[in-house]
Formats: sequence, structure tokens, C-alpha cells
Amino acid sequence: MPILVAIAFLTCHALALALFPDHAKLLSYLFLIAAPLLAALACAWRSRGDPVAHGWIALALGMLLWTAGMASNMVMAMVLANANPTPGLSMLCYVLYGVPLTYALATSPREAWPVRLIDALLALAVGYLFFVHTFSFATLSNASDEGVERLRLMFDIENVFIAAFAVVRWLAAGGEHRVFFRTLAIFALLYLATAAYINHTQSDVDYGTLADLVIDLPFLTLAAMALRPAAARADAPEAPRRLSLVVRAGSPLMMPLTLLVVSGLILHTHAALATAGFAVALLGYGVRSVLTQVRTLEEQDQLSELTRIDPLTGIANRRQFDETLKRDWAPAARGERGMALLLIDVDHFKQLNDRFGHPAGDACLREVAEVLKECAVRSTDLVARYGGEEFAVILPYTSQHGAERLAETIRAAIERRPLPVAVAEGTSPPASLTVSIGVGYVAELVGRRPEALMGVADGALYEAKRGGRNRVCVRVL
Repeated sequence: MPILVAIAFLTCHALALALFPDHAKLLSYLFLIAAPLLAALACAWRSRGDPVAHGWIALALGMLLWTAGMASNMVMAMVLANANPTPGLSMLCYVLYGVPLTYALATSPREAWPVRLIDALLALAVGYLFFVHTFSFATLSNASDEGVERLRLMFDIENVFIAAFAVVRWLAAGGEHRVFFRTLAIFALLYLATAAYINHTQSDVDYGTLADLVIDLPFLTLAAMALRPAAARADAPEAPRRLSLVVRAGSPLMMPLTLLVVSGLILHTHAALATAGFAVALLGYGVRSVLTQVRTLEEQDQLSELTRIDPLTGIANRRQFDETLKRDWAPAARGERGMALLLIDVDHFKQLNDRFGHPAGDACLREVAEVLKECAVRSTDLVARYGGEEFAVILPYTSQHGAERLAETIRAAIERRPLPVAVAEGTSPPASLTVSIGVGYVAELVGRRPEALMGVADGALYEAKRGGRNRVCVRVL
């Protein structure tokens, strides 16, 4: 359907020129305003709930700027009867249309909002310097022949720049991002060819000819691609991983580099503004890099935390337990201070799982972990899920009596702890949750290894289970 609408639009444009030759210029202006406006509306519609919404909105804004340029052309030609076919205001709009597109290419919705704000500010700076550069060659009413040629060259550079980077982003993207950048790349390539054809071969031909249909093509193509049904764009392959990473790493340079280039263009005519542009580009990139680096470090910390936390119970996992035991062993040995290790096993956990189901078993494990955290409250203590229904508590700098007392406190607290509702309601008489605890203790760590303490704690746990469960047994290394 979008393709049929585009074909109908071109047909109507051609028929209007053929049937009403006396009004061909005005009618052509109206169609040339309607085509980018239709593309803007299509992109705005597509942005609703899309993962690349910021990109579609930027595209819509670019299309609106181009619409404003063509509307300025029409007003100057048809209302004010200005003989210059491309007044300076139109030139400015045509140049600025590329600024939102550059922003869409340079930023990513994955970035934090302060980073996207910096990209937006850099884009505004680029737009302002484009404004200054444009009116170095044109005024609001007209542009000299030399100025128009310089501006055409600037259009060519801008269009090649946007098309080339859009193609690179297309090749490096995946999923819905690949769909967006493919749409932008195809539009940018069509627009590059169209602008080159119109600016360099039809510059002396006024509006109102069949050549105007060529100008409709990139905008109608963009509208048709933006309005494609979801089913038609579902299969978007993933890009090569290395290429994707290279482009993602390099894309933050795009906006500062654009600002540096534009600043260089106005250096001879507006030295102060050019210097400010250089400073803004460097400062913007620097602040952006700092914010990105901070976010990266935060994500690394979060990932590191996730690798050390048991997802079910929220306490330390086996990996963090092993690292902490080795880390605490050496300082305790140098200080000749005692260390204890508690190994805790939930009694009859398999039968509990079989009777009430795994969700109930998981709830019981979380209850045990909660009791352990409530009892082992010293900052030096570590509570960990050792594996399955087994837990462990590392107690550095402690006495044998202190370790035994804590173990008994834990055992009694779990026995008194109300069972999760899902388990308790299905029992008659009410079920109780108990644990067996093995306490391994070593008074002098010098010349010993952590594995030895593990061995005696494991032996104490086995003794507690063999002795009837729901008890504490202690062994000293």
C-alpha cells in the first residue's frame, strides 16, 4: 500500500503538470512541499514505540526543515516575485536539514540522557555555524552566483558525508537499528543522486517541469519505507560483531568532527566563532567521553557484582566465598588470630522439594539466607550459598566459643522461623524447617591452608547429619 500511494503521488504530480501547464510552477511547488511533509509525517508515525524513536523523530525534523526550504522558495517566487530561484533562506533550510540526520547517525538510544543531550547541543552548534557559513555567501533575499556555487559544493559534501556514514551504520547495525539505518541509507543515497542531478544539470531550469518528479522520489521512498508493515521488516540480520563494535566506538566522534569541519570553514571569515566551535567540539567530546566512561565503569561494577551474588537468595555465591576465604586467610595468619567456618545444610531438603514443589523449596532457601544475614552481622563475616541447599559462613578473627554460640543461634533461629505460607498451609501437623551445622575452627593459621579448614568443617557437618540432624557439631583443626 505505501508503494501504491507513492506511485499515485508521482502520477498526480505528472498529470497536474500536463493538464494545467499555466499553473505548472505553483502546482509543482505544492507537490514538492507535500512530498517531504508526507515523509515527515510517516517518520513521526513510525517513531511511536519504536526502539529507534529518536532517529525517526530526527528524520521527521530534517524533512520539516526541507519542507520549510521549499516553502520559502515558493513564497519568494510566487508571492514576492523574486527572480532568484533559490533565496538564501531556502539555502539555509536545505543545509540545516542534514543536522538532525547527523544527530541520528551519531547518537544511540542506548546512551544515557546526558550523553544524548550533549549530542543534541553539538548538533545545535553545528546548525548555528552552518547558519553563519551559509550567510557568508547568501542573504535572506538572495545569493550571488559565486555564493550559490560554493553552497552547492557544501551540499555535495554534506550529502556524501551523510550517505557514507548511513551506509556504514546500516552494515554495522542489527535488529530494528538495522531497519532504521537501512531506511536512512537508502534515502540518503537517493537524495545524494537527486541533489547532484538537480543542482548540477537542472540549476538553470525553473520549477514546473517533469524534472521535478525526480525530487519527489527520495521523500516518497522514505515515506514508503517508514510505513512498511512490521511483518515486512521483521527479519533484520545481525551485523558482524567486530564491525558493529568498531562503528559503535567511532560514532561518538562524528558530531565533534562535523563541528570541527564547519568551524574550519568559517575560520577566515569568523575567527572568533570558529575558535568557539573548536572549543565546544573538544569540550563536548571530552565531557561525553567522561560520562560514557563513568557509565561503562558502573556497568562493569554491576556485572562484577552479579558474578558474585547468588540470584535466588541475594547473598554471596560460591565464587565469592572461595575468593573471600583465600583473601581473609593470609591477614588472619599474620595476626595469629583464629578463624571459623560454618557449613550449614538444610535437613531433608529433597523431600521438601518433592512434597511441596521447587517454588516452596526456593522460598525456604531464601528464608535460611535471611536468617544467616540477621545473625552474622559483623562487617568481616561473609554469608554465602555454597551450593544447592548448603550455605557457609566465614568468621575471621573469632574464638571457638564465639563460633559455636553463633552456630547455635542460627540453628535455633531457623527452627523458630515461620515457614513460607505455601509450605505451611499444605502441612498437617505444621512442618518445621531445620538445619545441620558443622563448625570448623582453627586457632593458629600459620603454616596451614584454607582447604584444611574446609575439611574439618565438612567433617563436622557430616557428623551433625549422622547424629540426627538439627544440631551443631564442632571440630578443631
